[in-house]
Amino acid sequence: AVIYGGASVATFMLLKERATPNPQALRESGGKASLHQLRKTFSQARQYKDFMRLLMCAVFYHGGVAVAISLAAIYAEQVIGFKPQETMVLIFVLNIAAAAGAFAFGYWQDHVGHKLALGVTLVGWIATCVIAAVVTTKGGFWGACTIAGLCMGSSQSAGRAMAGMFAPRRQLGEFFGLWTFAGRLASIIGPLSYGVITWMTGGNQRIALLSTSVLFVIGLLLLLPIDMKRGRAAADRADAVADADAEGALVRL
Repeated sequence: AVIYGGASVATFMLLKERATPNPQALRESGGKASLHQLRKTFSQARQYKDFMRLLMCAVFYHGGVAVAISLAAIYAEQVIGFKPQETMVLIFVLNIAAAAGAFAFGYWQDHVGHKLALGVTLVGWIATCVIAAVVTTKGGFWGACTIAGLCMGSSQSAGRAMAGMFAPRRQLGEFFGLWTFAGRLASIIGPLSYGVITWMTGGNQRIALLSTSVLFVIGLLLLLPIDMKRGRAAADRADAVADADAEGALVRL
């Protein structure tokens, strides 16, 4: 609670509330209004092809990241032979590496672009899965986890940055709602696929982890055809139309 509270201080102090109240949403129940808005936003988002490709890409690579976050400790203890104390240290170092990777890749993204940065981190995730699936020593697994940590924060920040570029300015909250929904869906698909493959292979978690790399491969293949300029231009056109409509409404008043 203290960590979450501390992390939210900057948000509450620096960000200004710009949303306008929606009377319709207030009259409806929370669940009903949310589902209605989700369907409406998804229908509108289908007009933005690059955003939708990115959304599908996110479902797959976030699924792989969910496996790493939720099952790394179990794999370390049951397959590699880590002791509980070693696993705690591993998770701590993994989070430190994730923070370092997010900062370092953040500056690098500004120079090379978000798409290339995301692609590089997905390649890093593929390498992580392959290395972790074949190594038999703790040192080798430490190396794989270091790569995972560096890729973890950067892959998620690059994806969010691309989503923000492809979303119309007046619908940022709605489009990021879809992005969050995709992440929640991925958090189910990833660990579930890992568990099913482990069960089908008689408890072989190495094969399950190696299969997780397929999620990142699919994510990378979906990322390649995305056109950053085209996606941004589509959002700009939507913003221009919305601004013109707003000005027309003011004139009529």
